[in-house]
Amino acid sequence: MVFRIDLKIFLLLILFYITKQIEFYAIIMFFAIIHELGHLLTGLTLGMKPEKIELKLFGLSVSFKISIDEYNKKIKKANMLEVKKIIVALAGPITNLLIILIANFIHLNDYQKNMIIYSNLLLILINMLPIFPLDGGRVLKGLLHIILGKNKAEKYSNKISFITLILLTISASILILYIKNIAIFLIIVVLFAIHIRETQIYKNRQKIMQIIEEQK
Repeated sequence: MVFRIDLKIFLLLILFYITKQIEFYAIIMFFAIIHELGHLLTGLTLGMKPEKIELKLFGLSVSFKISIDEYNKKIKKANMLEVKKIIVALAGPITNLLIILIANFIHLNDYQKNMIIYSNLLLILINMLPIFPLDGGRVLKGLLHIILGKNKAEKYSNKISFITLILLTISASILILYIKNIAIFLIIVVLFAIHIRETQIYKNRQKIMQIIEEQK
């Protein structure tokens, strides 16, 4: 299993320190790591083996090895592996929801309780956006894969991701004017960077498939 650290995280730490939002960033990172541990534990419970763990700008990222045996268990136009991926994707937001529920039953002052609820609610809302590879995007892509097949799932999930990002950017731009929180801007930038990377991967895969089809 490989462990990597995104060095850009140190630049982000400096930026949040300068803008006096380091406490907010630290809290988000803490619960984002717990969120990802929810993915990891669920994957292990389902018999999946972790392949790579990365410390990124907004928490950990866990990827799992794909077992060849999983492809032999078909379900409509996909396989049982897609069901496992959907369950693992949902495990992170569910973990944050459980933290919110627990925070309401333990003794905390109002500030501590509000910070826990706010940060975990923010993580749920962001991660459940239908933008791949966020959890919501993974769930959407997995469901489309089961119903429509791999190619259409990639095509439609990519388009939905782009439309969601545009709407989110417009909404966030208006919101930033009122609350003046640089964290929202940084989240949008990161989401766009992720979408551009995934779009390029999708286009490269389509080109390879086209070449293979032409050679038949």
